Amino acid sequence: MLTLFSALVAVVFYCTAACRQMLSLTRRLPLRQGLVNAASALAVIGHGIVVYTTLRAHEGLHLGISETVSLVFFLIATLLLLASIKKPLMPAAVGLYPLAALSVIGAVGFPQSSIEYGFTPGMLTHIATSVLAYALLIMAAGQAVLLGVQTHALKHNHLRGIIQVLPPLTTMERLMFELIIYGMVCLTASIISGFLFINDLFAQHLVHKTVLSLLAWVLFSILLWGRYQRGWRGLWAIRWTLGAVIVLILAYFGTRLIVQLLHG
Repeated sequence: MLTLFSALVAVVFYCTAACRQMLSLTRRLPLRQGLVNAASALAVIGHGIVVYTTLRAHEGLHLGISETVSLVFFLIATLLLLASIKKPLMPAAVGLYPLAALSVIGAVGFPQSSIEYGFTPGMLTHIATSVLAYALLIMAAGQAVLLGVQTHALKHNHLRGIIQVLPPLTTMERLMFELIIYGMVCLTASIISGFLFINDLFAQHLVHKTVLSLLAWVLFSILLWGRYQRGWRGLWAIRWTLGAVIVLILAYFGTRLIVQLLHG
């Protein structure tokens, strides 16, 4: 009962915050950041309870796809709320909060039966850094989408509506790369801890995840090199960001989904 009530709270307030932010971005309502933040906080609290109750298992953790997606989006929502105190990141809530609401519905409505046991500190380090990397880099993808909308509007001289509310283009781009840098730190730690603490990363059931994670790391590394050595920006940087994030998502969720389907 607590899980269902918390899920309802999370979904309602995620949608409330996202809609209020969208109305502010389209200038249909004045910006009231306190209202958005309050709704976000209630949503995050509800989501946190859902994460706790759905992940917890006797002497282990439920780490199926639905629970993991919910955990990642709980971290995204939490980081977005906390970071927005200092940085103008809340516009990304328009796209990320509805996805967070869907992740709550997925965790409650489609729970997985698999339970993982016997976590060592090294394995927990790998899991924690992996989840943080996914959260930060998916946030970067959300920022990239907004940056793409802003770039398109400026290119076509659409200077009203959302373009008047978003921060300057250079600020949006800087925030995207800050998220990528933080995400890369976590992704690097995740890969290193994986090689140190996970047995046989190139075993049949892990090889796709390992190869795609390494490919995503290479793509993000090239993007950062291009940014700071060649001055990459604009649509070029946006496409690289979205492409690398897609590869990273496929690394875990794509291969995990295929494995679960193959094993019934």
